[in-house]
Amino acid sequence: MFRRKVLKEMLDWKSSRQSKGKALLIKGLRQVGKTFTALQYANTLYENVVYMNFKDNPSLKIIFDGDLNVDRMVMDISASMPGTRFIPGKTIIILDEVQECENARASVKPFMLDGRFDVISTGSLLGIKGYNKKHGKNVPVGFEHIIYMKPMDFEEFLWAKGMDDDVVGQVKRSFDERIPVSAPTHTAMMRNFKEYICVGGMPRVVQTFISTKDMNAVRAEQTDILEQYRDDFGKHLDENENEYTDPVLLGRINRVFDSIPSQLSKENKKFQYSAVEKKGRSEQYQSAIQWLVDYGLVAQCFNLSLLQLPLEGNKEENVFKLYFQDSGLFVSMLEPGSAGDILTGDMGIYKGAVYENIVADAFSKMGRKLYYYRRESGTEIDFIIRFEGKPALVEVKAKSGKTKSADYILSNPDTYGVDLCIKLGDYNVGFGDRKLTLPYYMAFLLTEEHS
Repeated sequence: MFRRKVLKEMLDWKSSRQSKGKALLIKGLRQVGKTFTALQYANTLYENVVYMNFKDNPSLKIIFDGDLNVDRMVMDISASMPGTRFIPGKTIIILDEVQECENARASVKPFMLDGRFDVISTGSLLGIKGYNKKHGKNVPVGFEHIIYMKPMDFEEFLWAKGMDDDVVGQVKRSFDERIPVSAPTHTAMMRNFKEYICVGGMPRVVQTFISTKDMNAVRAEQTDILEQYRDDFGKHLDENENEYTDPVLLGRINRVFDSIPSQLSKENKKFQYSAVEKKGRSEQYQSAIQWLVDYGLVAQCFNLSLLQLPLEGNKEENVFKLYFQDSGLFVSMLEPGSAGDILTGDMGIYKGAVYENIVADAFSKMGRKLYYYRRESGTEIDFIIRFEGKPALVEVKAKSGKTKSADYILSNPDTYGVDLCIKLGDYNVGFGDRKLTLPYYMAFLLTEEHS
């Protein structure tokens, strides 16, 4: 299907010494490509693959209800799935949608201690408070290597479109050497980037876009995925683990989720509880926000009290913004026609929100935690990152290239200790006066490797 970076991460880990005695666990949202990647990994390394999907085949769950003796489980799997073979040292067991059968996840420990067969699990909703906890044995702590899989990033989107690696390599060289990208390549990359903003990185949506180029079909796929996610919201059990949905928490999860587009459109994008509910308070909505973060659909971006490393040590827990983890799903929540506005550059008040969200999305997909800086005096920086071993300012410019707050901070090194501002906007690469100017599409290159 699609080339994904996480597969290389999995293969590299498998060849390392750290892989001995541990199963792989791929966590992530539904529809991000976990199953395909697990099968691709398994078929690359093993002669024999035993595939079990607990969502499509719930009858398989009974195999793991009794004692977790490996010989007994192997016999029951073989009886339930004719044609399966268990060859020591040459077989991998894939436990797909393992959140639907926590006992299957618990079986990882005895399988690893036995040592004859390897195991890879995939799951969403893992670690969500209250989900399926009543029916599960203990999580196999110390017997899993966990990999987080997110929607496709911009580079993966380019691969899906058939972009030549040499072109991507040219863009990377321009970034590394801080020289402009050639005009034809720059124009093409900006067009691709705007498409990526609208389509996002959900593989099914990307496939629809590539095969049809129909943005209405793309939006329909995105809407279907969001409805599946809303169904997951309803699977949250209450704190007493009764088998019914907590209607109060469910309502709050939905209200928080639905409020994010309008909150991001404001000048001050700090999350405001009153924008969710007129008399809303933090203690009422903290659980709902944490649920959405744990689920993987949104990311929190925390305000910093100081522009010093380590950034995590200076975050303000109660002052934050929320961004979507997939820009395409964000755009699909706006009114119909928004994708066309993005492609033509006519977005109105949402332009800043859209471009900030896509940068937050890029940072999150590369594993960065998100931070920003805002003071009551009016000084505000969109993002703060560790870059080349130092704190750096990141400004996302939807309109002009003016950076008043950044200029103030850079001109006061004794107070702030910051000497670099990275500007992302609709322009080419440039460097001068302690400012690195980059086109939007280079956000995916601002990785932790430069830290």
